[in-house]
Amino acid sequence: MTSAGEAITTPRRTTDVRRRHISEHKLAPLVLVTPALLVIVGLRIVPLILGAQYSLTGDGARNGVFVGLSNYRALAHDPVFRTAIKNVGLLFLALPVAVAVPGILATFLFLKTPGHRFYRSVYFFPVVLSPVIIGAIFNILLSYDGPLNQGLTKLGIGPVDWLGNSHVAIFSVIGVHIWATFGMALVIFMAGFSTLDQSLLDAAKCDGANLPQTIRHVIVPELSRTIQFVFVTTMIGMLTGMFGLVYVMTAGGPGGATYLPEFYIWITQGQMNSPALASAASMVLFVLMLVVGLAQIRLIKRATKGV
Repeated sequence: MTSAGEAITTPRRTTDVRRRHISEHKLAPLVLVTPALLVIVGLRIVPLILGAQYSLTGDGARNGVFVGLSNYRALAHDPVFRTAIKNVGLLFLALPVAVAVPGILATFLFLKTPGHRFYRSVYFFPVVLSPVIIGAIFNILLSYDGPLNQGLTKLGIGPVDWLGNSHVAIFSVIGVHIWATFGMALVIFMAGFSTLDQSLLDAAKCDGANLPQTIRHVIVPELSRTIQFVFVTTMIGMLTGMFGLVYVMTAGGPGGATYLPEFYIWITQGQMNSPALASAASMVLFVLMLVVGLAQIRLIKRATKGV
């Protein structure tokens, strides 16, 4: 026979066990996420804070001395850095092309249009090549007496100084970068297409929608998240992944016309031995990527809602 005291104690123990189980259940995700958070904090956040702090110090004789915003003022008055920032604007203008190329090809692959097997077999090939190899190949193709200019001469157009003209060289490098990297974005688009509701495509087909209408009213709204991701990652790749091409194809020339922030940071740190100034340029690049990424997300959300 159970006493009244034991009857009261048993529900309390059960309640305590349930509370412990709930607290452990809430704590488990934190335990699993902690290693990743430590890596991010240790390898990302802490270096970012140290870089921001170092950008406020001087170089040379003033190494380690607090100079405030002196490095940022020097960047503002540096014509080469201003050219690098202007070229970032050109990257932003070329971004729709860099996203549209893999997006259109992914649509053709998904809809199994004629030739889709060929594109599926070769689309990723440029991604696995080193930027040094790609730059060397296009240095030959785009040279003044190279195959491309020879073809233009036969057509009566005349040769173009693709890498030696200060107004053309940056567009040549951007074009090569788009060709070299579109395969990765195409893979992301194909992953997005795998989540597309087939019934929506069937309904559009039954309603008599043509391909442009299907893309505009079905595919784009359904892949809005994928498009946002590709836009942001492609722009970040342009800002931080073109160093190899610039170094091999133009070395920043002619006359600094193909400088980008990443290349400027390397030159400032490695050749000019001004790490504090390079840190300031790195912080400008970080803020630029952050602002551009957030702006892209907002613009694309509005655009996809209006489709």
